[in-house]
Amino acid sequence: MASQDWVDKDFYKILGVSKDASGDEIKKAYRKLARKHHPDQNQGAAASERTFKDVSEAYSVLSDPEERQQYDAIRAMGGGARFSAGGAGGGPGSSSGFEDVFGNLFGQGAGTRQRTGFSNGNLPPEFADLFGGGGMGGGGFPGGFQSTRPQKGADRTATTSISFAGAINGTTIGLREPSGEQIDVRIPAGIRDGQKVRVKGKGQPGQAGPGDLMVSVSVKEHPLFKRDGDNIRVHVPVSFPEAALGAEIQVPTLTGEMVTMRVPAGTPSGRTLRLKGRGVKTSKATGDLLVTVDVVVPQNLSKEAQAAVETFRAATKDADPRAGLAAKARL
Repeated sequence: MASQDWVDKDFYKILGVSKDASGDEIKKAYRKLARKHHPDQNQGAAASERTFKDVSEAYSVLSDPEERQQYDAIRAMGGGARFSAGGAGGGPGSSSGFEDVFGNLFGQGAGTRQRTGFSNGNLPPEFADLFGGGGMGGGGFPGGFQSTRPQKGADRTATTSISFAGAINGTTIGLREPSGEQIDVRIPAGIRDGQKVRVKGKGQPGQAGPGDLMVSVSVKEHPLFKRDGDNIRVHVPVSFPEAALGAEIQVPTLTGEMVTMRVPAGTPSGRTLRLKGRGVKTSKATGDLLVTVDVVVPQNLSKEAQAAVETFRAATKDADPRAGLAAKARL
């Protein structure tokens, strides 16, 4: 602001405070007037817009101790008189009057002097909460004021529980509103426990449209299958002869289909075999079926079976499944 304006305008009067007002009193007065005359509250009111600009200018100067001291000095020297700038000679139209005097006073040309403050009527950060915390400056109102943007409605949340098959294959569930309205929620195939599904436009209403409904999905456990990422794990029992000699066995899959899997000879209990492409199918990938072999030890043997096992033990007496175990156990 040019120094001439500092002489012309009584910032204390604009804010309605005394010349010896404290910083807190100045801030309180500004806050009250800014709230009253802000363009967002007085759209189309030119008088309020001008008042808001004057109030902002006044606070910008009087809230800065250094600028307030300079302002008080200029007002004391200028006495409220008007000065004009112009050509050489010091008379009307001269450039050797007001601007030169106060430019020399503060060590710079008053006509080119710039203040720190808030341009275009912007509020300082400490007063951003006056009007919802929104920044001002830009378009929307003359002088660079910007109106508060319409806000989208808030999101709502809900929870639902679906079957394991519903998670694997996808399903649709109905959520009942208190009003009785039913919201159909499509659950995509391959969804995992704890993931969320967004239903657009079913949240709280708002000026810029309604928010969304966020549905958290809980997946029930299956008695046989366990999910591991996009893979499915399953335990399948085999007999000792099948594990020892090798065999082809039937394994259940997610679709209910039984598929044939080869168990290699000498397969130990606990080994996991892989059936590719028999896991969870999503839009991005297809997992595998991981089959863990559990060798079943018979509980009741017939005399013939017992005799056969005795013969087998005699034939394999030199084999020690615990060889080297003691060495591994040493600390």
